[in-house]
Amino acid sequence: MAASASASAAPATAPSAPRSWLRHRALGKLLVLAGLAAVLGPVAHAHWASGAWPHALTVDLSQPLGRASDWIIDNRDSHPLFLYFLGHVSNAVVVCVRAVYLVLLAAGWAGVTAAAGLIAWRVAHVRLALTTVVALLVCGALGMWVPTMQTLALMAVAVLASVVVGGLLGLAAGLSDRTDRALRPVLDTMQTLPAFAYLLPVVLVFGIGVPAAVLATVVYAAPPMARLTSLGLRGADTGVMEAVTSLGATGRQRLLSARLPLARKELLLGLNQTIMMALSMAVIASVIGAGGLGDRVYQALASVDVGAALAAGVPIVLLAVVLDRTTAAAGENLGSGAEDGSPLRGARGWGLAAAATLVVALAVRGLGRLDWPDSWTYGIAAPVNRVVDWMTGHLYSGVPVIGGTADWAARFTTWGLDPLRDGLQWLPWWAVLLLVAALAWLIGTWRTALTAVLAMAAIGVLGKWNDSLDTLSQVLAAVLVTLVIGFAVGIAAARSARVDRLLRPVLDVFQTMPQFVYLIPVVALFGVGRAPAAAAAVIYALPAVVRITAQGVRDVDAGALEAARSLGASSGQQLRQVQLPLARRSLLLAVNQGVVLTLAVVIIGGLVGGGALGYSVVYGLAQGDLATGLVAGVAIVCLGLMLDRVTQPTARRTRKAA
Repeated sequence: MAASASASAAPATAPSAPRSWLRHRALGKLLVLAGLAAVLGPVAHAHWASGAWPHALTVDLSQPLGRASDWIIDNRDSHPLFLYFLGHVSNAVVVCVRAVYLVLLAAGWAGVTAAAGLIAWRVAHVRLALTTVVALLVCGALGMWVPTMQTLALMAVAVLASVVVGGLLGLAAGLSDRTDRALRPVLDTMQTLPAFAYLLPVVLVFGIGVPAAVLATVVYAAPPMARLTSLGLRGADTGVMEAVTSLGATGRQRLLSARLPLARKELLLGLNQTIMMALSMAVIASVIGAGGLGDRVYQALASVDVGAALAAGVPIVLLAVVLDRTTAAAGENLGSGAEDGSPLRGARGWGLAAAATLVVALAVRGLGRLDWPDSWTYGIAAPVNRVVDWMTGHLYSGVPVIGGTADWAARFTTWGLDPLRDGLQWLPWWAVLLLVAALAWLIGTWRTALTAVLAMAAIGVLGKWNDSLDTLSQVLAAVLVTLVIGFAVGIAAARSARVDRLLRPVLDVFQTMPQFVYLIPVVALFGVGRAPAAAAAVIYALPAVVRITAQGVRDVDAGALEAARSLGASSGQQLRQVQLPLARRSLLLAVNQGVVLTLAVVIIGGLVGGGALGYSVVYGLAQGDLATGLVAGVAIVCLGLMLDRVTQPTARRTRKAA
């Protein structure tokens, strides 16, 4: 018995030393920060007693940015930089998008539908082909065929450019350690920034229109392709590479015959992620003249026309699902070599698909039916608006016991958003900086803390301190709700196969929907304001938090769970004392992703009354006040960088905690 007692005590006491060491390190960091607060606090209070960011420490960039904007507008048609470089880039983008659009129109609705269905059948199976055909037919039936083709044309050009740019960057990073080290922080930062932050710089250079929308989409969608290309090249099997090298292959031969073929699945995954991010950005870029489905949603939201927004939002969701399923199926089937006897499988499959598409396109052209027939269109805007009007009259307020959706939004604003905003704005600016430093240093290194503090200080220097704290309060409130729900649902999915099966298709659909679409249902339910923007952020971030939590809890070492069961631990004890501690890294990643995704939608919430930084960006774009928009955009970048550093522990820190 004594031996068994000592054996059982050993695992319990073994990890105590590193945990105690970590506690001592954390205590030391807090003591250092407390000392800084004791020294610098009175000095800051003596000089700036108000507590708000001092006006003397702000830099007014509106005049220089205004002059820069005026110079660009005045010299866009005469300066050599625009005439011989940027002008050609802009013209090439316009020509490419217009060419693709004209090809789609020339193929007609039947030709495009046939081509999409045959491609889905070629790379996947009949069920996906039927889904694709039905999705495109629904787009036409909703009266959105032409906007859908406009969005597809813009996406086709943007995805091709993103794949080329991202593939070249990934190739360089995969073959060179120095390039990989140089690109990694840039790609990290780009992937944490909200989509809105990419719009203003391209608008400043290219103006409102399709070129700015395409280039913003390329910048936003290229990083996943670069990262996954680099990952695939670096993950090539060492045995295969040694065998190829031993045969005397040159560096180019090794790349073409070994590295790239071995990285095919990662390359297709990069294509999948690039397509999904391009669709999301192409929709958001409607605010800078992208046109298409996003413009329909944007115009409808601006006039709070939920029915019209839903009519354009449904095709966006259908496009997202079809594109995601098709590229994912291509990645899963790659290299399997399986043949099912279908004439659309094998080497001649693409030729047969092209021939069938050509026949259908020529047939509808001969019949004069290129355009979607008006008699096949069904408008859902009026019925949906009648439902919204009924909800406004019956569900917004006055519902017995539970209250209405407007009451929920008002309570969330009064009890959650307002206290958080007022509390953050009440804190002295130097206290906010110390709090940011403490959070970043506790889970990271002093470099992490310095980056976070400098990013937060830059917001104050830009004169966007109060607006940024307002945005931060919305993010914190939405993240809190997201984590409570996401952790609970994720744990349930990890511990129950039935729950996991029920959630999987729902999460799949939600994770393919562009950010813009989430604004439609919350406006229908809650109206406009900060609460609807936070609600949209919760819905958008929830799937990622649920999936990461479930995966982390599910992947806990089976031996540790078996040891806990053998010691008589209950199900709750196993969760609290084994699964959650061992899943700490995944839970921290879920927090980080929840914060980043929430910020992205809170910023877009400026379109539906979210206010703060999002409103400043929307106002700058809508009114042509690029100085206001650019300053707000830089503040968004700084806020996103700060939140990422505060919630992203370094790898070294995570290993020590484990």
